[in-house]
Amino acid sequence: MATVFEPAPLGPLTLRNRIVKAATFEGRSPGGVVTDELVEFHRRMAAGGVAMTTVAYLAVAPDGRTDDGCVVLGPDAVPGLRRLTDAVHEHGALAAAQVGHAGPVANAASNKVPAYSAGRMFNPLGMRRTRAASAADIARITDDYRRGAQAAVAAGFDSVELHLGHNYLLSAFLSPLLNRRTDDYGGPLEHRARFAREVVQAVRESVGRDVAVTAKLNMSDGVRGGLRPEESLQVARWLQDDGALDAIELTGGSSLANPMYLFKGAAPVAEFRATLPWYLRGGFRLVGSKFLKTYPYEEAYFLSMASEFRAALNLPLVLLGGVSRLDTAQRGIDAGFEFVAMGRALLHDPDLVRKWEEGSTVPSGCIHCNRCMPTIYTGTRCPLVDPRPGDRPVAPA
Repeated sequence: MATVFEPAPLGPLTLRNRIVKAATFEGRSPGGVVTDELVEFHRRMAAGGVAMTTVAYLAVAPDGRTDDGCVVLGPDAVPGLRRLTDAVHEHGALAAAQVGHAGPVANAASNKVPAYSAGRMFNPLGMRRTRAASAADIARITDDYRRGAQAAVAAGFDSVELHLGHNYLLSAFLSPLLNRRTDDYGGPLEHRARFAREVVQAVRESVGRDVAVTAKLNMSDGVRGGLRPEESLQVARWLQDDGALDAIELTGGSSLANPMYLFKGAAPVAEFRATLPWYLRGGFRLVGSKFLKTYPYEEAYFLSMASEFRAALNLPLVLLGGVSRLDTAQRGIDAGFEFVAMGRALLHDPDLVRKWEEGSTVPSGCIHCNRCMPTIYTGTRCPLVDPRPGDRPVAPA
């Protein structure tokens, strides 16, 4: 059986081990500009022993940003991102760019451009309705993906991760709840999957075969009426058979309706309320506990659902969700997953993988309080190890 610390292929790449730093908003690009802090964030992950670190989130167009703090992939961003990838490569790790369009998750008020979705809907993030993407919009955004991926390659990224999850634009088209269209991009699953498949193919054609191309795909939206595992598995089969992807990272949840489905553990309702504009805090006090639900945390909480995908697919898969222990990571590899992705555990201790490789078996000190989640607007951090003025005390586990 393979071990966590054996090198492994990912398309044209060879990763030094099987642990990937998952994409987690860094909050270190104010105004959409790459900063020294963003470079240092990923340099530390590389120095800490991961095989590849994923930069999140890089938008393909101004209307595809979650807010105006997102980097837009284009010529202006290349020099700063090249500094980042150079810093990662100096420590023997590889760099992945999470590339996407936020769609209905975009804050149109912050971006000062309309947000798009499969249809018109109210977006509480920008307090306005989205636009239904026209056929011309779909064609333009597909070209934006193509150009964005090329910019990522020019910036030195080894891999491009396409965001097909969390009800971002391509995920919104997959969702039967959000996609009520009657054209070739709506209705039956094959039509709802058309946009995502076209984007994946366009990106592969644009970057060639010297760069890895992966996708982050929802197994379930975690919302009544949303994408279900059996539908997602069919989408994964189509993506596999299309031949454009080198791997799929399996995820779940909706940034619009149920983000805690992805994270599990405590729901940081009070901390999130404090990040909102004053005029939204009263309403959030009433609905916050419904939006941020509490799910019990357990190690490898997506493993059971993801194992159904593993049994049905030949494509390399990345296991995400609840990996805080070395034995959990190995359990994922033993279950047939080529890689495991870690997020919160590495926010708590970026050196964790290196310590494991040196012989430690001590788990991450992350207590899954999820207080890191609201810090995505000011510099993502673990309040346990990097407390700031105004933080509420965090009780140890």
